Amino acid sequence: MTDREGCIALNLISGIGYTRYKLLTGHFGSPEQVFGHKEEDYAQLRTIGPQLSARLAAFDASGAVAAETDLADRAGIRILTLFDSAYPAVLRELYDPPLCLYVRGTLPEFPDKAVAVVGTRRISAYGRRMSQRIAGDAAAMGFVVVSGLAMGVDTAAHQAALDARGTTVAVLGAGLAHIHPRENIPLARSIVENGGALISEFPIDMPPSRQNFPRRNRIVAGLCRATIVTEAGVDSGALITARMAIENNREVFALPGNADNPSARGCNALIRDGAGLIECFDDAAEAMGMGRRVPVGENASALPPDSDLDDLSRRILELLKNGDTGFDEMQSALDAETGTLLSSLMKLELKMLIELTPEQLYRRMDK
Repeated sequence: MTDREGCIALNLISGIGYTRYKLLTGHFGSPEQVFGHKEEDYAQLRTIGPQLSARLAAFDASGAVAAETDLADRAGIRILTLFDSAYPAVLRELYDPPLCLYVRGTLPEFPDKAVAVVGTRRISAYGRRMSQRIAGDAAAMGFVVVSGLAMGVDTAAHQAALDARGTTVAVLGAGLAHIHPRENIPLARSIVENGGALISEFPIDMPPSRQNFPRRNRIVAGLCRATIVTEAGVDSGALITARMAIENNREVFALPGNADNPSARGCNALIRDGAGLIECFDDAAEAMGMGRRVPVGENASALPPDSDLDDLSRRILELLKNGDTGFDEMQSALDAETGTLLSSLMKLELKMLIELTPEQLYRRMDK
């Protein structure tokens, strides 16, 4: 067994992170040499404990690594370890870098033109619109958009990056065999098919669990030059991502929200504590020394050419020039089938060309 295989083996054992990895390899000499010892040999090390000592002594490292790498090969997954040159150098800067990184898709360069866009799962219409706009503009400027594939802000950010024909990377809180939430399986597939990647530090078949997500968040922050929080409550995991970004000398920006919206209080608190206040992605780009694409207040997202829109979508946009319109009124005016009209409306929302107001009226966003 090689040291690289030893690294994979240690990552397969629950309870071993980078701190215990350094303890074990420092005592025994290398990842390869960690295995094949008695329980008492492991138990003498501080923080290892009797249960982990028993697991290490009984662990079939060679067999487990062979099974994991075979599964990875069959699933089209690359395993990058601390011993691989393709392992992102920026993650080595973390105080607890992942021992392994499982990758499905194409891993882009990090971190100069990578930004994390994160926030609440309980997204408001405002939060969705602004998350889409910020992520879409970032992708249009050539930034890789990184997020966590959760519902809410993460989903809006990934989809907006794809709609802008950009690259996006999803960091999972489970093994790559367990896309979570299940509703985002089509989105995950689109990320890979459009030049992005799904990544995780967890073994392929590890299911999602609550304790995995804070660990996932440090990778999201660690990969990126900056973290942008678009909407988040005070208990949101996005604040963990922001804190980890700060701890690793990355920039943090936040979008201000309504004072009476609980899902905005985390962003407002970040701004009070010194995060950069932004109203569009150009604000963040300028703060990072990359200039502005458009004057403040203008929407940086260019409308797609007519060739990108089907006939019904163009007719919807033309109708909305006359003012906000409800679904029933629109269906009557356009003489469109319910399913076809809903599909076109959803596509236009994802392209950030229209929005649904709290009054359940559709509105053009370029008005």
